Amino acid sequence: MSGRDRRGRRPISRGAAPPDRPDPSDGDDTEVRYVQPYQATKTYVCPGCNQDIPPGQGHLVAVPTGAPDLRRHWHRGCWVNRRNRR
Repeated sequence: MSGRDRRGRRPISRGAAPPDRPDPSDGDDTEVRYVQPYQATKTYVCPGCNQDIPPGQGHLVAVPTGAPDLRRHWHRGCWVNRRNRR
């Protein structure tokens, strides 16, 4: 089992930021938090796809460091691919 923990999982690569976290080299001062499905009690509109995020669906909240009132709720896939949008 070389390279894996006792549960058989591979270790997390420390070379790059996980896709749901801001990359420090982007210049973004954004804190990203995961909202568990049981914590999601309201409907939000994802700015990445303009679709609803219904209650009970896990998603991400991006909070700009200097402007917490500008927080946005994103689908995880939309957040990961936000740099690829036109």
